[in-house]
Amino acid sequence: MNFIKKLFGKQKNNDVGNFIVATLNDKIMPLDRGEIYEDPLEELLKANGIGEVTGGGTMQLKSGELEYCDLEIKLNSNEINENDIQLIIKKLEELGAPKGSKLTIEKTDQKIEFGQKEGLGIYIDGVNLDPEVYKTSDINFVISEIKKMTNDNSEITKYWEGGNETALYFYSDSFTEMKESIKEFVNSYPLCKGARIEQIA
Repeated sequence: MNFIKKLFGKQKNNDVGNFIVATLNDKIMPLDRGEIYEDPLEELLKANGIGEVTGGGTMQLKSGELEYCDLEIKLNSNEINENDIQLIIKKLEELGAPKGSKLTIEKTDQKIEFGQKEGLGIYIDGVNLDPEVYKTSDINFVISEIKKMTNDNSEITKYWEGGNETALYFYSDSFTEMKESIKEFVNSYPLCKGARIEQIA
């Protein structure tokens, strides 16, 4: 990912503006990242003359599972305007930025933590269940049911397909409430047998 090297490279003194990096603790696919975060943030930045989104990246764990994503933002001003920074953070939180996200100001290396949503990951066994379960169960049914139970009204599905398991990700105000709300369904639906549930934000 050459993008990351560029992100944290030092600016020349004669460059105009500042770079900041928003690291979002969100397991979101690149295309969805653009739609959910980049495009609305770009609109805000341009409408207020603050700057522009100049890049984005998605980080993966060694397993291939999504870990988090980055947005690179170029500010028009040579000085760091705290109001602009807070406006950006507020917008990202409105767009669903989870807890554990942070904003890095390259010029000062200052890191500001932000994010309000908590995240739940359910890891479904893709190899060890009875073959009949895979034939007769539907992962899309699992997704739609859990979305209803966790009051997840987003149009996109956040997921990762690994060699041995499929992870589904859901974000809401409370991990504990989400876990409790899906408990009965997970315990009863055959495809969810032995599924791991983890807090991801």
